[in-house]
Amino acid sequence: MTRLIEYTATEIVDLLRRREFSCEQLVSDSLDQIERLDKTVHAWAYLDRKLAIEQARAVDSGLKAGQETRAFTGVPVGVKDVFNTKDMPTEMGSPIWKDFTPGNDARVVHYLRMAQAVIPGKTVTAEFAVHAPGPTANPHNPEYMPGTSSSGSACAVASYMVPVALGTQTAGSVMRPSSYCGVFGFKPSFGLIPRTAVLKTTDTLDTIGVFARSVQDLSLLFDTIRVKGRDYPIPEKALNDQERQTKKPGQPWRIALVKGPKWQHAEAYAQEAIAAFAKKVGAIKEVVVEEFELPVEFNRAHEIHATIYDRTLAYYFREEFKHHTLVSQVMYDIINRGNELTLAQYQVALKEQTALCQQLDQILSTRFDVILNLTTGGEALKGLESVDRPDNCLIWTLCHVPAISLPVFSGPNKLPFGAQIVGRRYNDPMLLSFAELLQRHGLLEGAPHPVPQMALSGAASSSIRA
Repeated sequence: MTRLIEYTATEIVDLLRRREFSCEQLVSDSLDQIERLDKTVHAWAYLDRKLAIEQARAVDSGLKAGQETRAFTGVPVGVKDVFNTKDMPTEMGSPIWKDFTPGNDARVVHYLRMAQAVIPGKTVTAEFAVHAPGPTANPHNPEYMPGTSSSGSACAVASYMVPVALGTQTAGSVMRPSSYCGVFGFKPSFGLIPRTAVLKTTDTLDTIGVFARSVQDLSLLFDTIRVKGRDYPIPEKALNDQERQTKKPGQPWRIALVKGPKWQHAEAYAQEAIAAFAKKVGAIKEVVVEEFELPVEFNRAHEIHATIYDRTLAYYFREEFKHHTLVSQVMYDIINRGNELTLAQYQVALKEQTALCQQLDQILSTRFDVILNLTTGGEALKGLESVDRPDNCLIWTLCHVPAISLPVFSGPNKLPFGAQIVGRRYNDPMLLSFAELLQRHGLLEGAPHPVPQMALSGAASSSIRA
């Protein structure tokens, strides 16, 4: 017997199509799970039970009338509270924007509604999606941090509140929460997911990402919310180039095991875990794994990222800084640093970013199909105010390449952490195919991994035999 809240999005659409249960039944169970756990996890900034049930009943009415299912028919989706929503507040983790209702939907929210998703509410974000943590606690142990700004979405998925959720990443805010919460996190190539009506912090870094409990759901979300058509000629050509999106015939997958410039900050158990995982990956017949050291220019990636990040935050939040309406000290610290940077320094950093993008593209177009590395340097740290260990996440954000965090490890405190796979920009389908390959060879157990004890023990959810 499987409880309804345990189904993935892909499974839900199929089961609703076969009328195995009603959408209202599913959404009611999802809301009950939120009500049961959120006083501990604090994943939700806003929840509208009445509106969610109305959406579910509309789905049921359509199915009863003979309508065909769409990509997300009846699937509850968590939306980070930096995406505009026409029927809910968008507060962005700031009291300045309390009760703000933009009156429109972000483009990706619109795409999800067109695909018949049910949106029950908004998930917690850090203040303006930066570094100051919200109240969200790790569902594996509430005394431990859940990750950075998209942690509300990651925790909602890990806790079986919703099967999938939206997040954003400017440094590591999709990858780190997915690692610490034991779910799949996917940051697609920069520019593939439209950012219209989403909080802007850094023009050349902000990327929309997703959380899910299966690789198939990552693909489903990606295909639903990405840009398509002739108005996007470069990605459209790359994504539909079958030769580019598959490994070369007769050759193995070429995998680079990368430690990265912050390797010394990773815990010893994490270093051992990724090495052992690389051996398992390399044991697959059609895969070759080779240890690879990034060129020396990547040693400056964190400094380049900081220059771009600090300078643009200082620009976009200059009025809040001037009127002292920001809340967290970390925002003031970042903006103070950004104000000390000159325009010339910022422009140099942008040129360096472009150079690193080109250098990594050369590596991933000629030598390797996928980079394998740690998502985070270990499991979550104790204390919700803890600061992450330095890792590779922001390098891949800086270089605009797709990255997926795989829930495959647990640490000495039985908390999860992830391995990260990275592909060439616009080779997102190829990267998803490699994740499916790992799944077929038994190297991915699904998510959450491990399962948070609080998530299912005591959950009073409907079930069906499947």
